[in-house]
Amino acid sequence: MTLWTAGSLDEAIGRAEAEVGEYCAALGEVEYSGFAEAFRMDGAPGVGAEVFSLMRESDLPSGAYVGKFYATGVSGPADG
Repeated sequence: MTLWTAGSLDEAIGRAEAEVGEYCAALGEVEYSGFAEAFRMDGAPGVGAEVFSLMRESDLPSGAYVGKFYATGVSGPADG
């Protein structure tokens, strides 16, 4: 996750995408997935500031949801 000061969400994503190209080139053998999101913050970040927020509705229990949509490093029935 990176923080960017920008005048719009599109500008912030553009800045992040420019940076990710350089980052991937420096690491070698990694590829940008083409997926970027932006989150508008009010004010400057400080202790406890929310720098990203994602909320979705799902009928899955929380453990199954995390297992299905996020890489947790734990294998189990939710894999695949």
